[in-house]
Amino acid sequence: MDNVDQYDLKLQLLLEQMWGEGYLSPGGQTATQDLLQGIDLNDKTVLDIGCGAGGITASLVQDFGATKVTGIDVEAAVCQRAQQIVEQRGLQEQISIMHVAPGPISLPDAHFDIVFSKDAILHITDKQALARDAFRLLKPGGWFVASDWLVHRNPPGPAMQAYLKLEDLDFDMATPEDYQYALEQAGFNHITMQDRNSWYTPVAKHELERLQGDEREAFLQVVSLDYLNHSIATWQAMITALEAGEHCPHHFRGQKAI
Repeated sequence: MDNVDQYDLKLQLLLEQMWGEGYLSPGGQTATQDLLQGIDLNDKTVLDIGCGAGGITASLVQDFGATKVTGIDVEAAVCQRAQQIVEQRGLQEQISIMHVAPGPISLPDAHFDIVFSKDAILHITDKQALARDAFRLLKPGGWFVASDWLVHRNPPGPAMQAYLKLEDLDFDMATPEDYQYALEQAGFNHITMQDRNSWYTPVAKHELERLQGDEREAFLQVVSLDYLNHSIATWQAMITALEAGEHCPHHFRGQKAI
């Protein structure tokens, strides 16, 4: 992963209030279940790339049956939060959290049954290098299963550019064609790409309603009024990009041949 110190405490608090303990991306456990549909994690060893605050990482063990999970992230603060969640839930034997440097992933070849990532690869500039790393780290027959935020074209259209300016995170969003090519070049088989714009557009609208409506006071317990108002403006711009089709979250996966 390329970028560090993006998710400060205020942003972590806002996103966990929105999506649940340890979750920094939309949908919570339900979205993770959708992403993993048809993938059996029981008794599997999993790498979670961009583990963030650890909610999903813990869920991979508690809810999906993984035996061992290694969560990696480039941000020290989110790794500390993830470690806290692991310890609170008594999962130290099953989960290792690693604070890593940006760049190649320094873990053994053919070590994992599943390489997993949820909405984190948009922070990584070189998608082809990441795909090669995922392929190298997988055992034969293993799956790379991920979701990410994509754009339909580069450079992004005006609605997407307006959203990215407000979001002010170091997103490096690629197109579905970029991801397809990266997976193919890495050597993956059985590649699938699924556009999730139609799922996230109404979900994002509901999230905006929560920020503005009955849950407003709950959000104000964790962030300031100015921060909340900026977040509302950011959500509004994101919804415009979603409705324009410029913001197209995807699920994608590929298998390493046996």
